[in-house]
Amino acid sequence: MSTREESVLARVALTWLAEPGTRSVHRLVDEFGPVATLDLLLDGGAPQEALRESVAARSRAGDARSVAAEALARSDRLAARVVIPGDEDWPATVEELRTLHLSDAHRRVDLETAPPLCFWVRGPWPLAEALERSVAVVGARAATPYGIHIATSLGYGLADRDWTVVSGGAFGIDAAAHRGALNANGRTVAVLACGVDRPYPMGNAALFDRIADTGLLVSEWPPGAEPLRPRFLIRNRVIAAGTRGTVLVEASARSGATQTTRRAIALNRPAMVVPGPVTSAMSVGAHEMLREQPAVRLVTGLDQVLEEVGRIGELAPVPRGPDRPTDLLDDDARAIVEAMPRRGTVDVEALAARAGLAVRTVLRKLSTLEELALVVRRDDGYFLAARPARSRPSD
Repeated sequence: MSTREESVLARVALTWLAEPGTRSVHRLVDEFGPVATLDLLLDGGAPQEALRESVAARSRAGDARSVAAEALARSDRLAARVVIPGDEDWPATVEELRTLHLSDAHRRVDLETAPPLCFWVRGPWPLAEALERSVAVVGARAATPYGIHIATSLGYGLADRDWTVVSGGAFGIDAAAHRGALNANGRTVAVLACGVDRPYPMGNAALFDRIADTGLLVSEWPPGAEPLRPRFLIRNRVIAAGTRGTVLVEASARSGATQTTRRAIALNRPAMVVPGPVTSAMSVGAHEMLREQPAVRLVTGLDQVLEEVGRIGELAPVPRGPDRPTDLLDDDARAIVEAMPRRGTVDVEALAARAGLAVRTVLRKLSTLEELALVVRRDDGYFLAARPARSRPSD
């Protein structure tokens, strides 16, 4: 067995013995390497009692090395591959999880946020390449038609601009973002909370097949692993760390999608929220993110998302109404246009009085307005050649 094969086997075994993200295991691997760490844990030498108890409990269910060897054999049968740190395919950005510390963290899933020990990958793309230029689009499972429309549009637009769309494969916003990218014949990555051979939810089985054919299915758990509830929050740190930024489309008050956004904020990655109707329960969590987190940016479309995650100079156009012939006029010329009667002609003296300007100023500006074909001169005065919309006072 080669050195890499030994390392892969040990990392897979460690992932089975302790849930991904366990910081104490990660520190041991940093210090001793994966093979020596596995030996240490199996000999009962874990430095923390909680880790010793976890290892002992898992060991009663089977031999860690045998379980790892079977997982690797199963991976081969699935045409899945295992990627570990040091591989060319390893996404370096996930190593920034070493510095992830969440404020007011009390739960295990918020404390144990170390980088992955390994990834299982199904699909044709190199993992590092797929994630190098990627954006996460996440949100509610019970999404509204509005949210589905926004997520699909963002997924399509990002993929069409050669960005990888990353999400979690769930119903609602996740699935819509994936489908949008697929409809654009682009790349999409589903980061799973279970084995790559049993994507969850099963109602999205056809979607997962499409992703595996043209994008990537990615998981920290070995084939056959079940989608246990805590694992969804554990995998969210990977979605946040593996991408250039995270867009939250819809989220209820207690949505797990907001946790992905909080992890992105803690990693100093662009965190964006699409606003929704203030009457929608599916936007309560998203709006709270905007209220509570100064780092979160409100975005309303693709251009604004790209402005946040793109390189310097990729600025979204400023929204504005259609151009009007009067947009380039100065204040005096605009006042004359506003003073012109909507019907019929007006002489210069009457127009000067209506506009509140000197006659000589009106004569000078009328020449300009004639050149712009906004007014027409007749023997009995001037009339509007067009009917430009009257300016409205600012709200």
